Amino acid sequence: MSSQLSPKLIILACLILTIMLILAGALVVLSRPEPTIISIHPPRPTATPAPTATQLPILVYVTGAVNQGETTYTLPYGSRVSDALAAAGGLTEHADRSLVNLAGRLRDGDHVHVPALGELGGDLPTPSGGQIIFINSATQEELESLPGIGAVTARRIIEYRELAGEFRNLNDLDNVAGIGEAMLEKLKDLIAFD
Repeated sequence: MSSQLSPKLIILACLILTIMLILAGALVVLSRPEPTIISIHPPRPTATPAPTATQLPILVYVTGAVNQGETTYTLPYGSRVSDALAAAGGLTEHADRSLVNLAGRLRDGDHVHVPALGELGGDLPTPSGGQIIFINSATQEELESLPGIGAVTARRIIEYRELAGEFRNLNDLDNVAGIGEAMLEKLKDLIAFD
């Protein structure tokens, strides 16, 4: 007796196998994870500050009662009279120290003269330390030395200068927030536009 499967059994087996394949396929489709949505949020662009000019060394001329006078000296930007006198070898014993402002801030091209005791002279022999501020190159500290200019206004002046360019006159300075006509009146004889 040969063992043969009846055609009904074969059809039933194929039907069950087909149903199982359909269910397995459906299960795979249904169990697939939800697609992930990737959203890219780049950071907001920030303003890149404009490069600030590197301050060049200054050249000053020193004369009078110093050990190595009648000479020009190259000094770092922001130097004081005391730095120029140190470069010139210091004061002689005949120097009239009462007429020397050691704390005076130097600018390029300044002439520092140290009078000898009893020497007559009309002008102040050394820079006065900031009576004239060059508004287009002044540092935060120099700007704050002006009457009525605090840290915030000094920073605004520098920021305006960096964004809009150099100030040409007092009217340009009036564009800075916090500076008005009264302030300009105080500043007009204390600043220069180089």
